[in-house]
Amino acid sequence: MSASPQTLVMLAMIPFIGWRMYARIRRMIGRQKSSPTRQWLTICLFPVIAVLIGSVSAAQPYAITALLAGIAIGAGLGVLGHRLTKFEQTEEGLFYTPNAHLGVALSVLLFARILYRFLFSGLISGSGVPSNAPPSPLTLALFGMLAGYYVAYAIGLVLWRRSIERSTATDQAK
Repeated sequence: MSASPQTLVMLAMIPFIGWRMYARIRRMIGRQKSSPTRQWLTICLFPVIAVLIGSVSAAQPYAITALLAGIAIGAGLGVLGHRLTKFEQTEEGLFYTPNAHLGVALSVLLFARILYRFLFSGLISGSGVPSNAPPSPLTLALFGMLAGYYVAYAIGLVLWRRSIERSTATDQAK
């Protein structure tokens, strides 16, 4: 049995996707400079994506419930992650070192689920092409957890930055 061209393309993409995931996880580990632009993009972009994914999956039983439950769990993890973050105010700017375990774990879970769906919906079905089926409730819950985590964490970073800016302004006014 020979593999179809679509199957070969999908198999060739797996190392690329793995490399991008590795690069993303590596970036999340260690000290990072606080970037208000990136934080606001996260706060604005993830809810839009969640609404779009939710609207595509709305007809599926339990889809919206799974997505909302994932968002709630992720937001709680984001608050926990924020509490475990090390914050620094230096001459070079504001820096933070996130807890690597939470963000990495959520990213790996979602990546593994997408890879699973990618492989089993296209390769195992024999068509070589992933189906156009809407995401399953499990996939939606995992995406919701990731989105909730990142949005809650980014909100925490924005609030931390504002408190630093307020205290600096108060100190300068004295």
